[in-house]
Formats: sequence, structure tokens, C-alpha cells
Amino acid sequence: MTYPKKLCLITAVCCLITVVSCRASNVPDTANADSLAFCTAQWDVDEQAGFTVKKLAITDKSLFESNQFITLIVIPPNSKRRLAFTMAKDTLLTTSELAQRTDAVAAVNGSFFDMKYFNPVCYLRINGVELGENTPGKDDTINRKYYQYASIKLRNGKPRLFIPDSNRLSEHQRPDSNIMTAGPMLLWRGERVPQRDDRTFVTNRHNRTALGITADGTVILLTADGRFKNIAEGLSLTELESVMKWLGCVNAINLDGGGSTTMFVKGRPNGGIITHPSDNNKFDYQGERPVSNAILIL
Repeated sequence: MTYPKKLCLITAVCCLITVVSCRASNVPDTANADSLAFCTAQWDVDEQAGFTVKKLAITDKSLFESNQFITLIVIPPNSKRRLAFTMAKDTLLTTSELAQRTDAVAAVNGSFFDMKYFNPVCYLRINGVELGENTPGKDDTINRKYYQYASIKLRNGKPRLFIPDSNRLSEHQRPDSNIMTAGPMLLWRGERVPQRDDRTFVTNRHNRTALGITADGTVILLTADGRFKNIAEGLSLTELESVMKWLGCVNAINLDGGGSTTMFVKGRPNGGIITHPSDNNKFDYQGERPVSNAILIL
């Protein structure tokens, strides 16, 4: 079939606008193939009350020359859904358990914690009660560690990100009732945040969990499965930055990842687990790691 030249031109221009919009600004030219692969990929979409779940499986190594399994919870700015923090005191519980005990409609794992002593290793305040501190480094007890340089505050259940002062105790001075510190910050005011290149935590691919906010206030919770090279390799932090920027986020924070990475949605099969937690070394839904804290959708 032969199409009119005018129609072909309109179609080409629309495709170009879509790709450029998805890539947003300041994406390096070297990312063209990756951004195109990401922005033109087909997502599996599951509409829920007040939020949307989206899943993306890259199986042809077209994204960062790797296979990926990425899952999003997208909460529009006009949604009545709100976020909350929760913590398992004096023990560890899975993300799904933390969600179910509060009857949350969805959840992701939260910030970093000590697997031996159960306590958070980043600042955590829930409903005005301080439950976790930024643990000091061996040689520097004043300044915070590099994964403690980003924070979420909740106001009426709506998240806002901020970069805390370098003093690891500075969150104590903030008036907000709910604060979760993690990091590093990935995007700040539309710009990529430079990441360290001397930590495998940053440069290697791992399971990842992140929270981002777009210019219109849409909240995006992201998980990237990892540690399964032929199915879901995971992301480095710079790759995670790219993904969050292509999703339209202007601010974005990295949360705990690795075996902790989990996303839960109430009422879904497999006990509500919709990602592939890796603690059992199998690409299934059974490998949830008990964690200290989580971010809930209520």
C-alpha cells in the first residue's frame, strides 16, 4: 500500500517527538540506542485504583547490551493514594509482610539496614519517632557516608526529596514527621548527580529500587530485577539514572537494592509479589529477603 507523502512526514515527526520527549534533556548522544530501546519498548500495563503498574521485559539485549526486567508503580499527582514508611522493630520482615500487616495496597522495600542487628543504618523517622540513625564511618564520625546523601520527606503522604547537610546528624533539626534517608541521589532538579567510580555498589549491575518525582508531581517507584545474567542483569547507578530520567523524573533517589529489591501489590498472584526477589538464587517469586523497613502505598 502507498501512503501520501504528507501522512508519512507527519508520522515520522510524531515518532521523533515521542523519542525526544522520553529521553528528556541532557541525555548524552552515546545513549541514543539505549534511550530509543527503552522509550519504544512495549510495557505490560495493569491499572489499579489510584495508580498504575507497568512491567518491561527486555530480552534482546537492546538496553545497555543487557536483558532487563523493570517494574514501575506510577502514582499520578491527582491520586488519593498516599505514601507511608513502616519498620519492623527488633526483627526483620519481608516487604510483603510489612505491607500486609498495615493493609497497604502496594509497597517496595525501603532504605539500608543492618542484617545482623536489624536496625536501619540511615536516618529514619516515622510519625515523629526517630527509629534509625546515619551510622558513622570508621575514620569519620561527623560526615555521612556516600549512600546517606539523599532523603525523602512525606507531607500529607506526598513525597518530596532533599539533599541533607553533610553532617550525619542534620536530619534531627528538620521539622518533618516522616523522613527516610538513603542514597545516593540520582537526579536533582532535572540534572544527573555525578556518581563515584570507586565503588562496585555504584559501577556494578545489581537489583535496584528507586523513587522518582516528575515535574508535574507524578511519583514513580521503580524496581529492576538483577543477578540473572540471561534474564535480568540489573542496573549500575548511572544506568539507573538514565532510566529515571527517561521516565521524566526531575528528582530521583536510590534506595536499598540487591536481594532486598521487592515490589508488592495487594491481590496479585504469588502472594502479591510482582517482581523476582533474588535471595533464593532463582528467577521466581519466592526469594523475598526480610528487611527492616519499607515504603507503603495506602
